Amino acid sequence: MNDHSKVFRFFHFTLTRIFLGILSVVAAALLAQVGTNALLKFMNIGEELKNLVVAVVTAALTLVTYIYLFKNYEKRAITELSTSGFAFNAISGFVTGFLILSLVILVMYLGNAYTIISVNPVSFLLPALSVAISSAVFEELLFRGVIFRISEEKLGSAWALVISSSIFGFGHIGNPNSTLFSAVAIVIEAGLLLGAAYIYSRNLWLPVFIHFAWNLSEGGIYGAAVSGTGISKSLIIPKIHGHELLTGGSFGPENSLPAVIFGVLAAALFLWKAGKKKTWIKPSWRHKKSAITQEA
Repeated sequence: MNDHSKVFRFFHFTLTRIFLGILSVVAAALLAQVGTNALLKFMNIGEELKNLVVAVVTAALTLVTYIYLFKNYEKRAITELSTSGFAFNAISGFVTGFLILSLVILVMYLGNAYTIISVNPVSFLLPALSVAISSAVFEELLFRGVIFRISEEKLGSAWALVISSSIFGFGHIGNPNSTLFSAVAIVIEAGLLLGAAYIYSRNLWLPVFIHFAWNLSEGGIYGAAVSGTGISKSLIIPKIHGHELLTGGSFGPENSLPAVIFGVLAAALFLWKAGKKKTWIKPSWRHKKSAITQEA
């Protein structure tokens, strides 16, 4: 009985659950990409359409893997992916992500750092759409669904937010054209924002659609680099020039001061609303302390 208890405790230990969650989601994404690419070799479809199919299959398989794993592992309903209120979370998330990036581009435009050269057909959004779908679902499952959610149970919302945001931001340090500032900027503007959106909604669809709209707008609509990586096609062909604090330089607008400011303001709004809804979670030791006090 003692051995069984030790095994049970090991597999339900916070770090073990995080490790197995990350491993499962990453493995599902790799399997989806490799498998789908192998199957599509036998089909006569264009590269852009192929990438979109791979992105959709990757998003779907990672979602199914996450749901199946934690439904059986943690013996619970996966409420963080509930479709109840899906439309509200999807629309408000998309509007939030699009609005933030639009405001960033507007500041660049007013500062004579962003000039529209030409506008392409809507079909030019396809490459960015593929990247936005796969990155939004995969990264939100990984960083908010696994790392934030599980660490929050033990450490509480505040510490989980700091940890998941830091891992998320510094996880981009290996991207092309990244710097220490760009990593810190993503920690502050995106990590905090996406974590705060989850704390407020207790639903992953809100940060997923913020993330999706952010990437689609930045690269696909406005033609800027996304986390140091350029998109092959975009709706708008711009000329971006000026100081790096205004434009983000070669890393993209995420590396700019306007993005940090607007991201922090949006995160603060979500955290304020979360405080009013009382969706913050206290550290586990504070729950125990409260229980002891009540018994006394």
